[in-house]
Order: sequence, then structure tokens, then C-alpha cells
Amino acid sequence: MTGAAALSALAASRAGAGLVFIACPESLNDILEVKCTEALTRPMPETDQRSLSLAAEEPIAESANHVDAVVLGPGLSQHPQTQELVRRLARRIQRPLLLDADGLNAFAGRADDLRERPAPTVLTPHPGEFARLSGREIAVTQADRPGAARELAASTGCIVLLKGAGTVIAEPGGDAWINPTGSSGLASGGSGDVLSGMIGAFLAGGVGAPEAAVAGAYYHGRAAEVAASQGTRGMVPPKLLEVLPGIFPED
Repeated sequence: MTGAAALSALAASRAGAGLVFIACPESLNDILEVKCTEALTRPMPETDQRSLSLAAEEPIAESANHVDAVVLGPGLSQHPQTQELVRRLARRIQRPLLLDADGLNAFAGRADDLRERPAPTVLTPHPGEFARLSGREIAVTQADRPGAARELAASTGCIVLLKGAGTVIAEPGGDAWINPTGSSGLASGGSGDVLSGMIGAFLAGGVGAPEAAVAGAYYHGRAAEVAASQGTRGMVPPKLLEVLPGIFPED
């Protein structure tokens, strides 16, 4: 649980976010303070399984509306209280929001609820998460990835970034883009957490949601290409973090 949150927070910092906060279960606070010295941790009420509880709703909602963007999902868990917390926060957070991992799983079978979001929203599912959100079988989605992403974007009012070879980014109006960068090293667990943090940083910097998703996918892929120059076998997400600062153009 702590690894995903740390990767996302570190990626946000290295993609240009000036200040990153991690809302975490109180018993995991010390671990995250060691893993992620670049971020500020905010310990929150937790369930008996050490995930965020419903009692965390008010403090997180209050904090979230005083930042520039929110990433919700990496490392959360599928505890029933935590999943309900995600749904409540999605309705209340009035800032650009990215949902990934268990943040997406909270809307399995109820993706249309995301239309109630009061601010721009980016969804970053892999094919399995996409299947749970949309009700489509994975094989059907993979047969027409741009069409599937467009359909989910239209039904939810969100920007949809469908991960995989040839990552697709679609917006509700029907436009879609296919990302040209990347390497097989992105198949490693945790690389998606890095992507979420990067897009979150772009959103916080005032970049529009479609542009933030497109830029995130592109530079995430470029980081993988640079890291792959030393080989893709055993390539892990911290390697992406190492190369991130050097892949962005100078201002």
C-alpha cells in the first residue's frame, strides 16, 4: 500500500509539483515519511485493515479543496469503507482529480456516477480496470481501444487514458490520441503510479485535463525509453523517477 502512494508522490515532485501532500492511514505515516521525504504526510483515521476510513472524509475533503489537484487511488485498498470514501470524495472535491487503481475500482459498475463530478476528471485504467468500469470484456475493448476509450469518456464526462501498448487518451467530445512513446519496461508493477503522479503534477500546474493526460503519457513513455537504454529486464519504477527531471524541455 505504501509503495504505490510513495511512487505517485515522488513522480509528482519530479514532474514539477512544488508541494505534495500524502493523506495516509495513521499507522502507515512513519513508513511513508521514510519512503517519501519530498512529500508532506497527513495521517488520517483508518479501518481495522489499515486503510483510510470514512472518518477521514472531512479532513481529506477540507485539505483537497486547498490544493491545485488531487490524485486518488494508488495504494488505497478495496476495503468497503475506503471504497465508499472514494465515492464521497469524488463528489466533494472541487479540484481537478485523477482516479487510478482502487480509486477506479470504487466506480466499478457505476461509472456514470462520475458525471456528478464538479471539476475536470482523468481516469487512468489498465484493461482490467477498464473492464470493471465499463462492463466490456477485455477482448472487446482491446479489439477497438480508441472506440472503447471514446465511449467511456462520453458516458462519464471524463478524460480516459487507457493504458497498454499504444496508450489511448480520449475526451468526451470524441477526440482521441494514441501515444507513440514507451517501452516494454512499463509492464512492471508500479509504473502506473508514476504516471498518475506525473499527470497530477501537470493538472496542479494549470494544464487542462486532456493536455495533462496526453503530456503525461508522452513523457512517461519517454522516461521508459531513456531508462530502457540500459536494458528493460528488471527495469523498475524507481528507474523512471531517476530519469524524469532530464526528459522535460527547458523553459
